[in-house]
Amino acid sequence: MKYLLPFLALLIPLTAISAEERVASKPNIVLFLVDDMGWMDSTPYGSQYYETPHMQGLALQSMRFTDAYALPLCSPTRASILSGQYSARHGVTSASGHQPAAPQNASPYPENAPANRRLIYANSQNYLDLDLPTLAEVLQQAGYRTGHFGKWHLGLSQEHWPDKHGFDIAFHAQPSPGPPSYFSPYGVHKDGRPSGRYHVGTITDGPDGEYITDRLTDEAIKFVEANKDRPFFLNFWHYGVHGPWGHKEEYTAEFAKKTDPRGLQRNPIMASMLKSVDESLGRLINRLDELGLADNTLFIFYSDNGGNVHSRAYDDSKIANVKEGHPQFEAIQDWRKWAGGEPPTNNAPLREGKGRIYEGGQRVPLMVRWPGRIKPGTTSDAIMGPIDLYPTILDAVGLEKPQNHIIDGESLLPVLKQTGNLKREAYFTWFPHLVPAVSVRQGDYKLIRRFESHPSYPDLHELYNLRKDIGETQNLAKQMPEKVKQLDSLIDQFVKETGARYPKPNPAYTATTKTVDATDGLVARSCKLVKAGGAIQVVGDGRLPFLGTARVKLSGPLKLTLIARSESGGKGRIDWKTNGQDDFPETGQTTIYELPAGESWQEVTVDLPITGQTQVLRLYLPADKSPVQLRSIRFQDAQGGEKAWDFSEVSP
Repeated sequence: MKYLLPFLALLIPLTAISAEERVASKPNIVLFLVDDMGWMDSTPYGSQYYETPHMQGLALQSMRFTDAYALPLCSPTRASILSGQYSARHGVTSASGHQPAAPQNASPYPENAPANRRLIYANSQNYLDLDLPTLAEVLQQAGYRTGHFGKWHLGLSQEHWPDKHGFDIAFHAQPSPGPPSYFSPYGVHKDGRPSGRYHVGTITDGPDGEYITDRLTDEAIKFVEANKDRPFFLNFWHYGVHGPWGHKEEYTAEFAKKTDPRGLQRNPIMASMLKSVDESLGRLINRLDELGLADNTLFIFYSDNGGNVHSRAYDDSKIANVKEGHPQFEAIQDWRKWAGGEPPTNNAPLREGKGRIYEGGQRVPLMVRWPGRIKPGTTSDAIMGPIDLYPTILDAVGLEKPQNHIIDGESLLPVLKQTGNLKREAYFTWFPHLVPAVSVRQGDYKLIRRFESHPSYPDLHELYNLRKDIGETQNLAKQMPEKVKQLDSLIDQFVKETGARYPKPNPAYTATTKTVDATDGLVARSCKLVKAGGAIQVVGDGRLPFLGTARVKLSGPLKLTLIARSESGGKGRIDWKTNGQDDFPETGQTTIYELPAGESWQEVTVDLPITGQTQVLRLYLPADKSPVQLRSIRFQDAQGGEKAWDFSEVSP
C-alpha cells in the first residue's frame, strides 16, 4: 500500500497545477548592471565626491564584496554572466558586439599580420553563441518571465538579439557600446542630424528631452508590476555611465561646485550620471518594497568593468581642429565646459582602469540583497567574477545546471549565507587585447603573464601581493620565482582546459634577433631593429615608430643625448609618464627635437622638463622616411645619475 499513493499521485492531471503555482515559491531575480562603474565610484566603496545614497542604503541591506571582478571590457563580462563561462571558453573576449558577425566557419585568427608583429592574436567573437543555454533560457524554461532592459552589446543582427537568448521582453538599442544620445529622440544626434544606423533595436522615443536612464527605469518597473504575481528575471543593464556621457546639467552644475576631499575624483559629468543611476536604483528598490516583493527577490548590483580613466582626457591643443559642424564638436564643447581635460573617473588606490588587466580595470562593486537569507550590512573578500552569477542564481532558485553545458563558475550561495567558502583553486582573467595578457588570482597573490613585451609594460611576468599592495606598485616576480612558477603553471592548465585561443607566431615577422633583452629594456614599436657595425639601425615599418623603456628610473628634469644619423633626418619627440600616472597624458609631457639630415654622426641634446621620477619613456624617431642609426642613448639627471645604452659594440 505504501507504494500505491506515490503511483496514484502520478495520475493526477497536470492541468490541475498551473505553471504559476508550480513556481510560486521561486524567488524573483534582479540583476542591476552599471556600465563602466569603477570600484571607487560610490559612497559604500569609499568615494567622497560622488553622491550615491541609494547605493549606500543597498549596502546596509546587502553583503558587499570587496574583491569582485569583471573583465576589463564590457561584452566579455556580459557573455560570462549569461553563460557562466570564462571568456577564454565562450570566445567573446573584446567589446565588439556592435560589429557585424564573422562568417560562422571563419577562422578566429587573422590570415596575416604586419611584419613588425611577432604574434597573431585571435579575433573576439562578435556575438553570444546561440547554442549556449543562457541563464535567461534556463529560467524561462522553469516558468520565469524574463525581461532585458538596456545595453546588450552581444550581437548586432537580429538573430543575436536578447529575444533569441531567452528573454520574453527586450528593450534595447543597437549598436550598443553606448546610445547615440542619452536624450530622446534616441535615434538622432543632439544637433538633429539623423543617425540611421541606430534605427534598429526595440527602444522607442519618448517625449523630447526624456533621459534614457529614467526611461529604462520606467520600463523595468512596468515589467516588475506586470509580473508581480509570478517569478521574474529582470536583467537591467544600464547605459550609464558609458559614453557619450549624456548628463542632466542641473545636477552637473551642482557637482561643479564640489571638491573631493581626497583630491582625486573631480569630473562633474560623471558625478551627475552616477546620481541618475543611483536614483534609478532607488526607484526600483522602492517599487519592489511597495509591491511586497523585496523579501522574495534576490537583488544583485554589479558593474561590467573598471572605471574609465582614459577617455576624453584632452586640452585645447588636442581639439583645435574640431570645428563647428564636426560630428564631435558639440559633445567636446560640452565636456570642455564641465570637465575640462579630466577623464571620466579616478580609480585610486587601484592601478589604471578600463581596458587594462590591473585592478583598476577589473575590480568592481558587487552588492547582493536577499532579505531573510543574506545578513544585511556584511562584507566578503571572496574572489568572484561574472562566471559565478549563473550558478549562484540557479542554486538560489533550486534549478539544476543544463546538461552538457560547462559552467566555469561556482555558486556564491554558501558565501552569501555565511555557511561556507568557494572551493576553486584560483580565478583567471583572459584578455588578449589592447595590452594583451592573462592573469591569475590565488589568495593574496596575482600573477600577470604578458604574451610579449610592451613599451609601457616590459616585464613578461608581474607578481603582486594585493593584500599588502592593492595599487600593484611592487612587482615581486624576481623576488619570488617559485611563486611565479606555481601560478604560471595554473595559467597553463587554465589555457588547456578552456581552449583559450593563445596567440600564434607570425610567419611574416621579420625582426632580427636583436630583441628586448639584447637592448637592455628597449622595446621597438612600429619599427624593427637591425644590427649594424658599431650601431643599431631603426627601420620604420608602421606609423610613428618609437623605442619605449621603463628602465630609466631617474627624477627629472633630465637631459637626453643621442648619437645618431639619418639620411633624411626630421622631427622626433620624447613622451613620458611618471610614477603614479596610469597612462600618458595627451599634453604637457612631450618634447620635440630635430635630427639633422646627413651621412655624419650627430650629437643631439634634448632637455626634458620632467617632474617626478620617470616610469616609462618613449623615444619617437623619424624612421618612417628612412632608417635612423643609433650609436648611443643617454639620459642624465641633475645629480649625475644616468641610464645609457651604448651600441658601439654591436657586431654586424
